[in-house]
Amino acid sequence: MVTPVNPPPLPRTSPPRSTAPALLEGVRVRVLHAVYGDARAAAELATRLTDRQRSGLDPLPTQPALLAPRLLRALRAELRALPDGTRLLLLLAAADQYPLATHAFLRAVAAARLDTRPLEAAEAAGIAHAGAGGVVFRDAWTRIAAYESGAPSDRREAHRLLARVLNGDGEKPRRSWHRAAGALGPSGRLVAELSAAAAQARATGRLTLARALTEQAAALSPDPARQGRLLTRAATDAWQSGDADRARGLLRAGAADDTLTGLFALRAENATEAFDALLTAAQPARADGPAHTSGSLDAPHLLARATEAVIYTGDLRRCRDAVRAAERLGIEPPGALGGLAAAVDGRYEDARDLLEAAAGRCGPGGDPTVLLHAGIAALMLGDHARAATATVRAATSAQARGATATVAQALEFRAYADFWTGRPDAGAAAATDALRQAYASGQDNGACHLQAALAMFAAVTGAADLCRERAAAVRSYALARGLGLPAALAQWALAFLDLAEGRFAGAAARLRALAGFGPGHGHRAIRHLATPHYVEAAVRTGDPRVARAAHADYHRWATAVRSPDELALSARCRALLAPGAEAVDLYHEALDLHARGTRDFERARTELLFGAALRRLRRRTEARDRLHSALEAFEQFGAPHCALQARAELRALGAPAAPAPTDGGPGGRLTAQQLVIARMAADGATNREIATRLALSPRTIDHHLRGVFERLGIRSRIELVRLLAGGDS
Repeated sequence: MVTPVNPPPLPRTSPPRSTAPALLEGVRVRVLHAVYGDARAAAELATRLTDRQRSGLDPLPTQPALLAPRLLRALRAELRALPDGTRLLLLLAAADQYPLATHAFLRAVAAARLDTRPLEAAEAAGIAHAGAGGVVFRDAWTRIAAYESGAPSDRREAHRLLARVLNGDGEKPRRSWHRAAGALGPSGRLVAELSAAAAQARATGRLTLARALTEQAAALSPDPARQGRLLTRAATDAWQSGDADRARGLLRAGAADDTLTGLFALRAENATEAFDALLTAAQPARADGPAHTSGSLDAPHLLARATEAVIYTGDLRRCRDAVRAAERLGIEPPGALGGLAAAVDGRYEDARDLLEAAAGRCGPGGDPTVLLHAGIAALMLGDHARAATATVRAATSAQARGATATVAQALEFRAYADFWTGRPDAGAAAATDALRQAYASGQDNGACHLQAALAMFAAVTGAADLCRERAAAVRSYALARGLGLPAALAQWALAFLDLAEGRFAGAAARLRALAGFGPGHGHRAIRHLATPHYVEAAVRTGDPRVARAAHADYHRWATAVRSPDELALSARCRALLAPGAEAVDLYHEALDLHARGTRDFERARTELLFGAALRRLRRRTEARDRLHSALEAFEQFGAPHCALQARAELRALGAPAAPAPTDGGPGGRLTAQQLVIARMAADGATNREIATRLALSPRTIDHHLRGVFERLGIRSRIELVRLLAGGDS
């Protein structure tokens, strides 16, 4: 049977401009998601939000009557003008599609021998039309209005009829749901049936269906204690399926649950509170005992989530507390926990072995959390190929299980693999997609982490304005939510921008704290990023003393984990700190190690620094070869500011360099960020669509487009299309 697919909504007049304050980006995305992308409903809901909902502290409403009551009233009035027979058919069709799609309308019509000719009136009114698979409504809100306009007795009869015809393989969960929707009151028997159907749906990755069945079971349960447990289970399903607002609303209506409280804090609230909640939730659980109250996470998973809280907040010393909790429970520290704890204590060889064991658990089809931690461990070891494999498999496994919330989280860490292996365009595109998923699923802390990754990509590609804009947004949000990792990444992005643009004192000042050394000091991942660049900035400013100490600890780590990339960067640091000709052998050592690693962008920076050192030693031929190689790599990576540094060195050498790649067309007059936005606008995207794709605000896009028009000397999008079509590609 063909599944009904709604056509695009009929043209409507634009909603009136709201005088309410602008929404946070995460709230704006969730508002659009909650109202099925309908601009009318979004405008209405935006004016109805409380201050706490606007700030993301409280969940959005999930009942249609609270989302857009004025719109529903108008649509109900339109439906009341239709004949009774038409409205009953539309009610049956809506009950078949909302809130669960069961695709049984045609069978129900045949079983009840209903006349479908009254649907012609709905088609004539432009409300709905008959399709090959059933009734196709004009839009989602018309379908909701058709259902909610029906009398309660008519709705129950519609559900009972649909339940009678849902007898195929795999249709039992949906049949149970319709049976429950047609019930007159509480029923222990139906609660048991719904719970079993939810378990079946959950086992096959249909978490949205499992949530609906469990929520229905809670509504029909005559036992308040069981009702609380069912609401908590439904909240867990809702959270994992990406419906954060419903999850938080259900949790408020059900029993308290430390697991969900910890998950919400980890992904959407103050992350500093997540660790304690998750550690508390793990205490009564046993690896071989009954499931925790939420029914989804056992002790190892809870401790793995607590480890993620430590990673996000940057307080790695709390790994020791989690390891002690694992010892009390008689289980091995899960995921990357043991390796991180060993690194905090300065036991680098032990850390390597434990992280290697965690990274080795990256086979296909595994548990998403185990795969995610395999990716984190691989990143710590500098094994970016294995990190990419593990994080992609984590996302794939989570998707197969319906765990939408975990998909975006896996892609957060995939961004590092793309970044460290010099794939800024692919990495930024993937991170932007993940950013939209994080916002839509209510994971604003994850979105902050992805914004930080995008700031890093912007720094590497020389999109200075975009880098500063994203970094400012990250730091403002991260500092309020205890997110030390994104805040530090944003600081690194700004520091790298300073370094690549020749502001060495500013870079050194930003990097000094990030490259802090010694056991228990600083975030290990940030130190991996910061130390090589801090050494460079410190040498450029003539103050390498603290840099030597930072490098000594970094070198001990690189030696322990045996990563060619880390060892190459350590050799580069030693070359920068070595006097005169002594640096040459160290640069050769660094490049030999780079050849065995995957960080090609850093290899290019090593060649740039080596070329500059050779120029100062008057070894002109070798210097020219190194600088040309670096220049070619930077242009390939799309890093124009780094390419400018290579050109400057070639000019100082007196060697000819190919001219910068400008085409004389309009693109040559725009910044990298302006060119991206201009091309999207020329392709017909609206400001809001561009904002959504780039995860920026429409106001920011409007500002950048005004700058584009000013630089190009044009006044309209039509002129922009002509210019880009004729002179820029």
